[in-house]
Amino acid sequence: MRLSTLYIALVFAPTLAFAAAKPCVQAGEASTLINKDVCVTAHVYDVVELSNGTRFLDVCPPATPDDACRFTIVSLRQDRDEVGELRQYRDMDVNIRGIVQPMHGRAGMVLSHARQFKGGPPKFRPNPLLARGFSAEDERAPIGDPNLRSQGAHRAFMNTRDQETRPAK
Repeated sequence: MRLSTLYIALVFAPTLAFAAAKPCVQAGEASTLINKDVCVTAHVYDVVELSNGTRFLDVCPPATPDDACRFTIVSLRQDRDEVGELRQYRDMDVNIRGIVQPMHGRAGMVLSHARQFKGGPPKFRPNPLLARGFSAEDERAPIGDPNLRSQGAHRAFMNTRDQETRPAK
């Protein structure tokens, strides 16, 4: 019995060590971690919604001028269903995981899914440059892979008209 417990501990130990979450950083520290996937802890002072549906979690104290605020959290209109209602986070401390990106002279994070509040990843967005010209209704592959091309079709080499005849035995 003891051997099986040791075996289970050895098998799952790397998984548990990997799953241990990194501590969250303050919003001020996050502005120095551009293009990094981090957990940010911040106090939400207000939720601001623009006329186009974009919402911002204001994480800077009201006494701080807007140009002095170095970090912001943005939720785009197309992500409203996945993110849910943000007003519930007003006057709360939150932890949000995501990739810190440069945004108009400050650092910011895009909130694209509610699971980011629980340490989950943002919503997956495919790179439009890689998917260019691809449609699921097309019968061709999304990329020009030479291994997927027909080999030998429409070639002039070894054309049937140019074959030599073999002598009879």
